[in-house]
Amino acid sequence: MKPTLFILAAGMGSRYGGLKQLDGLGPNGETIMDYSIYDAIQAGFGKVVFVIRRDFEQDFRAKIVSKYDNRIPVELVFQETDSLPKGFSAPEGRTKPWGTGHAVLMGKDVIKEPFAVINADDYYGRESWQILADFLRSVEGKEGQYAMVGYRLINTLSESGTVSRGVCETNSQNYLTCITERTKIIRESDGVIRYYEDDTKTPLPDNTPVSMNMWAFTPDYFRYSEAFFTEFLREKGNEMKSEFYILSVVDALIHLGKATCKVLDTPSKWFGVTYSEDRPQVVAKFAQLAKEGVYPSPLF
Repeated sequence: MKPTLFILAAGMGSRYGGLKQLDGLGPNGETIMDYSIYDAIQAGFGKVVFVIRRDFEQDFRAKIVSKYDNRIPVELVFQETDSLPKGFSAPEGRTKPWGTGHAVLMGKDVIKEPFAVINADDYYGRESWQILADFLRSVEGKEGQYAMVGYRLINTLSESGTVSRGVCETNSQNYLTCITERTKIIRESDGVIRYYEDDTKTPLPDNTPVSMNMWAFTPDYFRYSEAFFTEFLREKGNEMKSEFYILSVVDALIHLGKATCKVLDTPSKWFGVTYSEDRPQVVAKFAQLAKEGVYPSPLF
């Protein structure tokens, strides 16, 4: 059975301003998602599932889903504030859904095979897709064997400002033991990458593995995640801004001994539109990739 690609496309880009998911950045108006799906098809994925908000379903079907007719099966699922287990409801006035962990749970009824999870607005690189697909094929029929693609920090920076990254710690066999969110990471004029915290700045090695939210799961993830989400709602469901994260589920399962998470090294260079100032650089990069023949133009 071929693995499935699950794309998180329900969010708004607060720093960028607008729906990055629908922004045409390629030479023929291709979105970043288009490149991810093209690479996933080439790597052997068999289905794409998008999680979106219902209020832009029509635009999404017209501008995005229609591109993939006769190329790969596509399903849509929806993340809303009221997409909750029986007996729970969102507090009055809450307008934002419950985070990435909640978004992934929306796929539980349509995904029964090993699957990958990615952001809609990140370019992950072709090598990463082959690495991820190979891992997912290796865990078919198994449980509790997860992975994340660990990008080298130097390959994930923005030229327009600081970034936040999940800095990974691993054991001798490259299994994840801890991720620490580091904010305000930047490569400074002396070439050293540092993160700022309070009044201190700390250097990070160029090849430090970081998470860019490119995950691989066996379908038992849904069962565990649903149980953790129910407990989360009991504890924090009345808070207006509480969020339930993929990483929280993975971290809990690792420490409970229920799952492992392999950190898969990749030489790929990530890029995306973190700030509006990034957009021209991303457009230029896609144009160069087309010029070099890495991708056909038009893509589809």
